[in-house]
Amino acid sequence: EEEAALLRLCQRVCTGKEPEAASFYREQGNQEFGRRRYRVALRLYSKAASHEPPGSPEVSVCFANRSAALFHLEHFEVCLEDIARAESHGYPDRLLPKVLLRKAECLLCLGRSQDAADALSVVESKIRMDGLMTSPTHQTLLKKLSQLKVKLHEKERCPEPAQEAYADVQGKSEIWEENDSISGASSSLSLNFDTERGRHLVASQDIVPGQSLLKEEAFVSVLCPGESLSLQDSETAWDTRVTNADLYCHRCLSQLLASVPCRGCSYAKYCSQDCADMAWEQYHRTECSLGALLLTLGVFCHVALRTVLLAGFAEVNRLVEWSHSGDKDPHNPRAGCKCLSEAPEAGAGTRGIPGCNDSGRYHSSYQAVFHLLPHVEQHSPEHKFLCTLSVVAICKQLQEAGLHAAVLNQESSEQWPKPKTSEQTSDELSPELKTVAEAMLRHVLQLQCNAQAITVMQELGPGDGAVVNKKPVRLATAFFPVLSLLNHSCCPNTSLSFCGTAATVRASQPIPRGQEIFHCYGPHECRMRAAERQQLLSQYFFECHCRACLEELESDVKSVASMRNSFCCPSCRAPMQGEEDLLCCSNEACATSVSRENLSCRLHDLQQQIKRALDLLRARRADQAIKTLLKCQMDAGNFLSPEHLLMGEMEDHLAQVYATLGKWQEAARHLKKSIGIVEMHHGPSSVETGHELFKLAQILFNGFAVSEALSTIQRAEEILSVHCGPQSAQMQELQEMKTCLSELPRSILQRT
Repeated sequence: EEEAALLRLCQRVCTGKEPEAASFYREQGNQEFGRRRYRVALRLYSKAASHEPPGSPEVSVCFANRSAALFHLEHFEVCLEDIARAESHGYPDRLLPKVLLRKAECLLCLGRSQDAADALSVVESKIRMDGLMTSPTHQTLLKKLSQLKVKLHEKERCPEPAQEAYADVQGKSEIWEENDSISGASSSLSLNFDTERGRHLVASQDIVPGQSLLKEEAFVSVLCPGESLSLQDSETAWDTRVTNADLYCHRCLSQLLASVPCRGCSYAKYCSQDCADMAWEQYHRTECSLGALLLTLGVFCHVALRTVLLAGFAEVNRLVEWSHSGDKDPHNPRAGCKCLSEAPEAGAGTRGIPGCNDSGRYHSSYQAVFHLLPHVEQHSPEHKFLCTLSVVAICKQLQEAGLHAAVLNQESSEQWPKPKTSEQTSDELSPELKTVAEAMLRHVLQLQCNAQAITVMQELGPGDGAVVNKKPVRLATAFFPVLSLLNHSCCPNTSLSFCGTAATVRASQPIPRGQEIFHCYGPHECRMRAAERQQLLSQYFFECHCRACLEELESDVKSVASMRNSFCCPSCRAPMQGEEDLLCCSNEACATSVSRENLSCRLHDLQQQIKRALDLLRARRADQAIKTLLKCQMDAGNFLSPEHLLMGEMEDHLAQVYATLGKWQEAARHLKKSIGIVEMHHGPSSVETGHELFKLAQILFNGFAVSEALSTIQRAEEILSVHCGPQSAQMQELQEMKTCLSELPRSILQRT
């Protein structure tokens, strides 16, 4: 019954090619292009291309149309790539001159005059070969050809001077010395093991804030579709929403502009043909036909399958066999599993630590992934049953679809052992797929404690405003075996950032020699109380004894998060207190009491009103959005503490609205209030404060408040360089703003 329900759900998820859908998206793209909404048209043409069979005339039209949108958005290099794709997919000969003229114009814009001249010669000869020189279409093409020739002649006569590159835009490269024993780790760390903390990293020397401690590529990552963003307002027969699956490369996670669709399904999209080919060879040729099933079962099952595909059957089989026997040497295929909570033998050094190779080095490898703790005994029987069912469903689908050869890394299914006649109708998995299923089940169980979310700062709204508002969103789920060595703390001493599939851990504060390196798994002392943190951390099967938890649980003092996110008395504005359903005013002269449920309902209603205000902003009704947010502020002041995070969020939203109206001083005033509240919650040197200062720098830059903008940029750089590093996108933009302001004439700088 469970399996039947699973398959029924799977049937509602379609990842195959749908020509009817492609036709719809292409037509919608044409309509948006006609309205000059080129970004929306770009996304719709990409969705259309993903549904067309490769090599069809229709897919070539999608690429050609998308090249037109890219040209209007001034992405000339990518436009040329799409024109080449349209030609390679057999773009109709009668339409080719128009596309070739676009190619020539792109080349002119890029300063490639000789290539542009060659392209114009090809167009001219093609138009003449057609012979219909008097038709209106050809007359239009000839007129455009003549205009481009004039433009080419002007460029050849007066070539544009080469632009000088900014001297320090890329920033200084970081000093890095890699650890001899831990791949991707700094030489300032050492790998330790004890029965209480398990494997963990410790500072082997004093570490300063901002110092890089770990740089690791994910062993495996799977993109999460995430929330849908609507492209159009009206409901249609086909889904016009976009998700992360439309916005990021499914292999390297780089942001997509003009995606390369998978040859077999409509779901997977890539940033380049190279990424598409590598994904196909490594894992997607197996996953492609299972797309609907994998989306239905969830990302953990998908990560587990991709992990074994990347590792290769030989390595998977070696480690599964090792886990069955009693030998402690993982390099012996006949060897068995040592209990991972067992301490290494004395004098063994790192060689005795689970996951290390025979020379004592801890690699970001499949062996390290295999040795992550699955916590088999701690998972509930119900959870283990569902995980097993999901894994078996995938393996049965692999067997029935004849994909066993790809799973075993064989060239063809002829190398697969032929089943006996009695086995041909059996529902039982082959011995090889049973090995694969066992490894996959281990990985699904490991992921509950060892899955790492890859996050990205994603733009909110259309992204065409002068001030870019961003928030962190979960982009993918991954295995980082070296990063998994870090234990949790609710007051961590590191910051984690991502660039594509690469993770970087930096020290967020001074770390003395001998101190353990900590990472926050999610529950942070600034965001929630100790009791809430402990409840969330229960999924990791440990009780947190970090400094923040011990201080809060062992004393009667309320946490910073609970005090600042508390309710205030509707009568006298004093803080409300009480742990039960009935809250009482802390002011002894005021006898007001209110039910927690009543205040929680008011908070929910307030959040809904704020959401409506943001909808008004997206609909470009800024004046109404301001009125709604100001009313929300008045309502909130009657029952929320002045330091409540929601009060800061409303100030931030007001700043955003005023920025869209070009009222920079008003926007800066509200954002400064928001920054004050963020600093109270997260600290003046936190990454959250850094992101807010980045927004303030943008507002001051656009408002031409030069002196204040420069000082804000400097403070934002000091914070973000520690948490994100000098090469991050925000640091690059801050450098560009500073360079631009510094080059202004001295007379202007003195006035501002």
